[in-house]
Amino acid sequence: MILVGELSLWVALLMAVWAATVSFAGGQMRRADLIESGERAIYATLAMVVLASLGLLTALLTHDFSIRYVASYTSANLPKVYTITAFWGGQSGSLLFWALILASYSAIALWTNRTRNRELMPYVTGTLAIILVFFLAMICLGSNPFERLDFIPADGRGLNPQLQNPGMAIHPPNLYLGYVGTSIPFAFAIAALLTRRLDAEWLAAVRRWALLAWFFNTVGIVLGMWWAYVELGWGGYWAWDPVENASLLPWLVNTAFLHSIMVQEKRGMLRKWNVTLVVSAFLLSIFGTFITRSGVISSVHSFAQSPVGMWFAAFLVLAIVVTAYLVSTRLQDLRSTAELESMISREAAFLYNNLVLVGIAFSVLWGTLFPIISEAVRGNKITVGPPFFNTVNIPLGLLLLLLTGIGPLIAWRRASVANLKRQFLMPVAAAVAIGILVFALGVHDLAALLSFTFGGLVLATIVQEFYKGVNARHHMYGESRVIALPRLVARNRRRYGGYIVHLGIVVVFAAFAGLAFKREFDLTLNPGDSKTVTDAWGHRWTFLSQGISRYSVLNRDVTAIALDVTRDGKPAGVITSEKRQHVDSRGAPTFEPSTEVGIMGSFKQDVYVVLAGVRGADDAEIRVTFNPLVRWVWLGGALMALGGLVVMWPAADRHRAQSGYAAVLKPRPIGERVPDLVGA
Repeated sequence: MILVGELSLWVALLMAVWAATVSFAGGQMRRADLIESGERAIYATLAMVVLASLGLLTALLTHDFSIRYVASYTSANLPKVYTITAFWGGQSGSLLFWALILASYSAIALWTNRTRNRELMPYVTGTLAIILVFFLAMICLGSNPFERLDFIPADGRGLNPQLQNPGMAIHPPNLYLGYVGTSIPFAFAIAALLTRRLDAEWLAAVRRWALLAWFFNTVGIVLGMWWAYVELGWGGYWAWDPVENASLLPWLVNTAFLHSIMVQEKRGMLRKWNVTLVVSAFLLSIFGTFITRSGVISSVHSFAQSPVGMWFAAFLVLAIVVTAYLVSTRLQDLRSTAELESMISREAAFLYNNLVLVGIAFSVLWGTLFPIISEAVRGNKITVGPPFFNTVNIPLGLLLLLLTGIGPLIAWRRASVANLKRQFLMPVAAAVAIGILVFALGVHDLAALLSFTFGGLVLATIVQEFYKGVNARHHMYGESRVIALPRLVARNRRRYGGYIVHLGIVVVFAAFAGLAFKREFDLTLNPGDSKTVTDAWGHRWTFLSQGISRYSVLNRDVTAIALDVTRDGKPAGVITSEKRQHVDSRGAPTFEPSTEVGIMGSFKQDVYVVLAGVRGADDAEIRVTFNPLVRWVWLGGALMALGGLVVMWPAADRHRAQSGYAAVLKPRPIGERVPDLVGA
């Protein structure tokens, strides 16, 4: 099976080259037989990549240490779940996993469009095939997962301890699904540019793919934050690490696209924006992969320096040049069919929203690239840390949150004064009330205060929109409000699913505001000793050491401390933190020691304990961190993902096709709100 897998990679590469060649030729010559041959070649490529993936999985599960990749990332005593996750735990395997997702997505895109968008599909197929050629050639020639060793070691090195975590079993696949998902909209954008068919047809074909990429990117980022929080032991969940930033960039651009696509659908505007955003999301995904794999930056998330970095750099430059040329030569075809009538309108709000999202993306990109640029220009690397990112992006993030509450309240085309008064009265009153309340409760940090206040505005906007919709159904159809709510969402999933996403954003911003009340303490405890500290809320916490214990389990030697915890004199439970030294099947140490964090959590705050080290026999050095509102980050992420699923639900498009366009195209007086059929 392993030999078949290696051979399959080369066959897949040949099939992808054939698909690219005949697809573009078929499109230019209008030859149906060549177009069909290209599409069949994509299916064949998928079959070959599946065989190659099965071959690598077989090698991993049978511990074939004659293969360098298996020996480098697994060991005989590695738990089976992490043996499987080693598939994407290393450089070569993760590239093959990427190719597997890309081939699967490509085949699904071709199958779902077998009777639609036929003028675009040859170029879509050809573009996807070129991307597949790049990845498969890089795997075969630069990072082959089936490379053999000159000798067979008795055991493998094992998987990095920091990757032996449930979060890492599901975080990378979701992030890859999001990254690769940007390839399909990119292929349709290239096809539309090549054929000059730049109307709404190509947008309709890519909207759900863009949503799919956004959904998996969202889930991947949140899971990555959770993994960093519970595994790395530094007390936080976002450090503005270059690889974290690289995952955020396509998410920001995709979010901007999903907003501006509505303006083109309704008003025929922002056409240049949409093409540029779709292309940029893909290019930023490739950039993120380059950052991860080139070795040009140091990160706990990144792979070691590797020749594949040059492959990615060359592909990225080529893709930028080609797409820039295509967009610049089609500017006349991308002219809007309508003009912005007022700076106070729904489409203007979407434009402001996009400007802020792109501004955040640019600041993150610049801060990530600056160390590389400074080293190239001056010869020394100047690191850009969290202070820069926080200084720039906290104000932009707050402005984005404010726009999230304002946008849905403004009418399309031009808002009237009466409309603005009616729409803003309740949300503004709620925002002011919440701001006064949290200030009275002791929230005096400006950023945190504004976060809660603007969050109150968004929350009140969402409640108002749901209330109006439910009330309308109640009066129109005589439905009870309990029945009207789910039917309202079901009939207009794009709008109300978008509001659920906005609710998740409010929750996440409120959780971020909790960082203003974070407290840290370094304690040294002998067995039987206790220390008392006070959190930001004034509660007194006492930590009593039960002593150090040492034992071996599975593939690691463990040094652990247990702490009896009391809060304001009342027992709160026991927290345990560990230092782990992983070993191979012969008991030899592998990798550096890792930390297992102890967390006592509630929706108010987490008590976060890290065993920093042991002096002598039993003197424990621990760090205690009080992290307010952390659970709300995970809840907000879950709400965003749920909203994304609601928006993606297939019936949303069918409903829009049946009744949406008729509602939009019906003439309406200036200032009247058009039914919002494609909510953010």
